[in-house]
This record gives sequence, structure tokens and C-alpha cells, in this order.
Amino acid sequence: MECMNLGVGTLNEAVLNRLGYMLDNLMCGWKQLAKAVAEQPQFSCSDRDLTDCSLKVLSPNGSPGRYLLALLADRGCSLEFLLQSLRKIEHREAVGFLTTQVMEQIAITLQPQSHQVPEGSPVILSCKAVGPLELTYQWFKGKDEVPGGNVPELLLNCVGSDQQGHYICRVSFGDKFAFSKWAHVRLLRSGGASPGPSGSYVPSSTSVLYISQHPRAQALVEGDTLYLECAAQANPPPQFQWYHNRQPIQKSTRSFLKIPCITTADRGTYTCRVYNLYHEMWSNQVQVNIGPGSFSDVSWETTEIDTSDAPPKQMGDCCATDKVALLMGNMNYQHHRQLRAPMADVHELTNLLRQLDFKVVSLLDLNWQEMHSAVTEFLLLLDRGVYGLLYFAGHGYENYGNSFMVPIDAPASHTSKHCVCVQDVLQRMQERQTGLNVFLLDMCRKRNPNDDSITQPGPLKVTANIVFGYATCVDAEAFEVNKEDLSNGIFMSYLKKRLMDPEKVTVLLDKVAEDMGKCEITRGRQALELRSNLSERRALTDRIQAPACPITASTRNLQWAIAHVLPNSRCLEFKCGVKVQLGFAAEFSNIMIIYTRILETPEDIVSCSAQLTDFAEGPEVDLKHSNQESLREAGSLLLTMDDLQLLEQPQLFTRISALQRLKMELSFIVCLHYKYTNLDEELVEEQKVSIGKPLVSKLNLHEPRLPRAFSASSSLDLQMSSILESSSFNEDFKANLSGLDPSSIGSASTTWSYYQRPSDSPLRSVLKNEPEESISPEFLESEESPAIKSLPSAASEELPFKFSNLTNSI
Repeated sequence: MECMNLGVGTLNEAVLNRLGYMLDNLMCGWKQLAKAVAEQPQFSCSDRDLTDCSLKVLSPNGSPGRYLLALLADRGCSLEFLLQSLRKIEHREAVGFLTTQVMEQIAITLQPQSHQVPEGSPVILSCKAVGPLELTYQWFKGKDEVPGGNVPELLLNCVGSDQQGHYICRVSFGDKFAFSKWAHVRLLRSGGASPGPSGSYVPSSTSVLYISQHPRAQALVEGDTLYLECAAQANPPPQFQWYHNRQPIQKSTRSFLKIPCITTADRGTYTCRVYNLYHEMWSNQVQVNIGPGSFSDVSWETTEIDTSDAPPKQMGDCCATDKVALLMGNMNYQHHRQLRAPMADVHELTNLLRQLDFKVVSLLDLNWQEMHSAVTEFLLLLDRGVYGLLYFAGHGYENYGNSFMVPIDAPASHTSKHCVCVQDVLQRMQERQTGLNVFLLDMCRKRNPNDDSITQPGPLKVTANIVFGYATCVDAEAFEVNKEDLSNGIFMSYLKKRLMDPEKVTVLLDKVAEDMGKCEITRGRQALELRSNLSERRALTDRIQAPACPITASTRNLQWAIAHVLPNSRCLEFKCGVKVQLGFAAEFSNIMIIYTRILETPEDIVSCSAQLTDFAEGPEVDLKHSNQESLREAGSLLLTMDDLQLLEQPQLFTRISALQRLKMELSFIVCLHYKYTNLDEELVEEQKVSIGKPLVSKLNLHEPRLPRAFSASSSLDLQMSSILESSSFNEDFKANLSGLDPSSIGSASTTWSYYQRPSDSPLRSVLKNEPEESISPEFLESEESPAIKSLPSAASEELPFKFSNLTNSI
């Protein structure tokens, strides 16, 4: 067919969005399509292209499949080759959809109907069609074109004798067209009704139904309120029924739909059925996207679609009521060897888990108190049926079957009282009746000779939902790979390649273990160990099914969202007329980037710059890396300009870390330096700015707290009382919960456990001199040219990579 020679870019937005949605799956999706189209070199995607595709899920309205289609369109890919590639990967749904959209002729799906109405009444004539590409409409009255009649729905506001007649709609694309059936508009000669052809009565125009306002597509974040509205006019009055993913929503029979505290389970397509005694109409289907919302300046575009609902991305056999993850990476130890890999490992795992709809809290460099508080806050997010994942990268050890995570302030001769016991965390997680508990521990498991105590955590319940993935075996060390500024742990280097697979968690980790076993440099030194009692086919890709109690989900959403609030972008006006914008972005849950940009400068000022100084105590700000012209110079090795999605190039960046130690509101001085045209002297103006407590600082992790256990028989597993009493919640959060029905809140059975804050031990630094090794060839494949793979044995300082042990320095 002639249209098959056209390019992918000729498809309309609705078709591209629908096709992209179909490709957003794990088993047969955009990744497989990228491999198929690579048969023709001009369509081959680089590693950077594939990474950009993956990261599109972090945007509230992003779609990896849609982004890949845009790349193919830019490179001139034809519809014929796209269809051929889809057939090759056996994506039957996409093939059928594209074939219907491209190869079939124009087909009219909704014919205009005849109307008999009294004079002065409104009439809507509707015609809808499907076809190969973007269709155009033109209405005719007899043989004459109707002015402004180039829309699918022709509105005749006030029908008179001039509007009587026969109407027809011409639907066309290029030289192809199709005509609808004729519709006859007639005036009633009496005020009520007129006899129909068979003696029955035709309802008067007051029964004509038309939708005056359709719902609009939206992009929101978890915890927001979804509000959709559909306005219609009719007599008898219209009735409404809202649908989500083509399923009716119970008790949603008003002209508007309001869902407070939405979750990822609420995303999808929405439409409204409007009807009365004589007529029925459907509103436009609109897409509602729900994402984490990491940045404050992102503009979300919304798109209305009129296609069927897309299949879910997850393919597991089970469902989760929600998914939450706590990721902790400790690098900058005070009395132990410094590490490099945890920063990149936590960042990469965060991005992957967000694609799987996990609520992720990512934290770097936590001391003893902060780790305990973070775990306590993490437990508040857990509930019946929730999937909980805890990841730790840093120093650690194992004694008598118990694993311990080492905080950054642990003394050189640390013991269990200076650390966090993993088995104790597990025992507390089980009290929350979670559906799946996954522990990924990227740390050493050597025995600690300084610790002779035998820790006895609380008794574990008999469940079948626990999975431990240790980066190394008992009494062995874990390794990291160093290259330039960034490093990866061996475990994460292999885990990230498998994490998105729709496999049972234990099967996935078994495959990671097999991959790690092929690494020659670590063979006999590091091997993944899996411990599990998982008896169900639970996978990290399992879909989320909303819990029966909406209050539980709403509370969890607010609890999570409170740790991820960024300040709003703001504009500062100085007396000299200069306007400066401050923007904010999150690198981790406890690390924030502040960027400054000069928005407006008077003509008589020749130069000006705005710098941030005098920060409040608590967070860590490296003055040498503050107010830098690039993110890398400011110390951010992970974010890029593309991540910030800015309209213009910002001028200066400042990186704020350790936000968990912020006790008061974060304040600083914006110092403006500028020069006038006729003056050599530089002038200075200052403004003090306070931005509240951003990101995780609202949780006050520096404060001690008493973790509480809950009764399994409580009517609400996620107890509201514990949340309201927690010191981590401010008055704003309490106000958000004030509208909840108190009668639905269960009573908590409070069993308190207490953690003694360890006293500082005398400092004693005992650092080993570890040998450096050459790197295994597989780690060079994606970073270096093939020639480097066959490098001869050389001194470690000459190699692009090096190994360093994650030892405990004991």
C-alpha cells in the first residue's frame, strides 16, 4: 500500500503514544525492537540512546517506547520497516494495531444521527472515523460546505429554518476520503413531540444530549489529588458513570471524579459515560500518568488519547499492595577505608526500582543514629501485602549468623552496638505483615574479631516471603570496580543487568550469581550467596493492586512524599533591577542541587553574577565546589543537564549533602555582584533566603526515636496513631491527615524496643594495604575500545580500572 512508504514521523500523536505504550514492557518491548531495527545500521541505537530510553520512565509523562519511536522517526525509518521489525520480535499486538492504523482504508465508526427539534434548540452532529494517519473532517449541508465545519462534532447552536436540511461529513487523508451517512435536521411544528414514521413519538430537543466539557489528561505524582470533570446538558438531566481502564468505578456517578492521595495503581485511561432516557455518549478517553516527581521545574505535557487501554508493564503472577525501598550507601567513613562504589550503585538501583513502581528513599553517608531512624521511617511505609526492599552498600561484617551494617561514625574497633543488625530489621519488617522482604547486602561478611557478643534478635515468624541476596559468601570480602570518578560494586555491575527481568526474585538472583561466576578476577574470592524461603512466584516486576482500605494507601503516600518535597523555584528581585532565579533538584533523598540563573538584567549593567553563601549549619556544603559553572565541578557526578530539563543554561550550581542533619530551616545568602557601564567598581547586594526543610530533612533522622511494633490483629496495619506521634512529622502533615475518618483507624498494640546509643570508643585506625588488581575484560567492553581488552599485564596505576576491597579495616 502506498502509505507504507511513508515514515514513522507521519503517524499522529495518538497512534505514536499508543504504540509506544505497547512497547513499554519487559518481555517483548522497546529493547527487543531496538535490536531488531539495528539490522539497518542507520537505525542502530548507541548505549547512550538506550540509556536515554530507560531514563524516560523517570519523567512523569515519559515512555521509553515512545522515545525510541521518536529516534526512528528522526532517522527516517519507514512504516514498512517498522512493521517488519515488529513482526520479527513477534509483538502481535503492536503489529495488529499498526496494520489497522496504516493498511486499512478510512472507516467511519460513528455516523451522524438525524434530529427533529423545536426552533432555537441546539443540535450536535457527530462523526468519528479511523484511518491510516491524521484524518481531516469537513461537513456539508447539501452540496455546500458548512463554515467552520472542519471538526468531528458539528454544533448548530440555534436551529432555524436556514439550518434545516441534510448534512453529511467528508473524512479524508490526502486523496483518500469517505463520506458518512446523511443526517436530516428538521424543525418540530409543535412544542412537544412529533409523531414518528410508525406513529410513535420522537422526543423533543430537550432530550438531545451533548457533552460541553470533556475531562483533560493529567500528569501527577503519588500523593496528589486526581480531579476529572465532565459537563453535559440534556433533558431529562444526564447521568454519569466513570470508568478506569474500561472498568466502571464504583460509586463514581457524579459529573466529576475526585481521588485523593493517588498511587501508581490509579494511573491509566479514564472516560465518562453520559446518558439519559433517550441518548448515550462517551467522553474522550484521557491518560492519567503518575510518577515520583523528582524535580521542581519539570513541565509535564498531557495528551488525550482515544485508544484502548494498554497492557500492564508487570508480568508477575502475584500482586503487591505497594512497593517501597530503602537504599543506603556509606562511603565517607571517619575511621575506616573510604569507598567509592556506593554512590553510583545506589543511584543506578534507584532509577531501576522507580521503573518498577517502587517508592524509593535513597540516602548516602549515614551515621549510627541516622541509620536507625531511617530504618524506623522505612518500617512505617510497610504494611500488609507491601513489597519491602532494603539495600545497603558499605562496610559490614557477619558474626554467628547475624549481619551488621557499619555506619560512617563507627569506631575502628567497632562492635554490634555501633552497627545496625540486619536480622533485627527483618524481625521488625515481619511485624508489618509484608508480602515480600528483600535484602540486598553489598558488603563484606568477614568475621569481626572485636565483637564476641552473640546478638539475639527477636523471634522470626514462619513466613514464606524472605529473600537475602548477599554480594559475597560468609567470611569473604566484596569488591568494587574503580574507573575515573565513578565506581561500581561487582554485585551491582551484574545485578543491574538482570533487575528488570520479570522473574521470580530467587530465579533472578540465581542468574546474577551465574553471571558473577564468569568473572575471572573474582573467581574464588567473591560469589553471590542467596538465602530464601520464598514459596510463591513473587517478582519485583509484580503489578500493584490497590489495598482494600484507601486510608492505608493514603497514609503511606503522604509518609513517603514528605521525604521528597523540593522547594518551589523562586525569583528574587534586587534593588538594582536584576532578577535571579533559584531552582532545586534532587540527586538523592538527602542530597540536593541548587542552581542560580540570571533572568533579567537592566541595560546599564554590563556584568553580574549571583552566588550562594553563609549556609545554615547541619548540611555539608563544600565551599570549593559551590557556585560552579557545571554540575561536575559542583561535585555532582550523576546528574546531567538533561536530567534537570531546563529551558536555558543555568549559570551556577551548588551541591548540598547530608540534608538529614539539618535541624532548622535551610537558609543562605544570595550575594549579587554587578557592574554598571560607566563604573569600574563592583557593587554587591545581598538577600537572605529560607527554603524550609527540603527532602529527607523533614524526617529529622538526627533525632532518636523508639521503633514500635504493632499488633497483627489491628484493624489498620499501618497505624495512623504511630505516624501522628512520630517526631518526624510536622504540623502540615497532620493537617493532611485531619480529614480522615477516625472511626476507620485501628488501635495499636505498642511493644517498645529501645536502642542504646553507643558511646564513642577511643580512635584507632588500622588500615590494611590491599593489593590492586587488573580488571576482568568484561568490565571494559562498554567503556573502552576493543584493543584494551587484550592489554598485557601492567602495573595497577596504568590501568583504567582498579580493585579495592570493601574491608572493615579491623
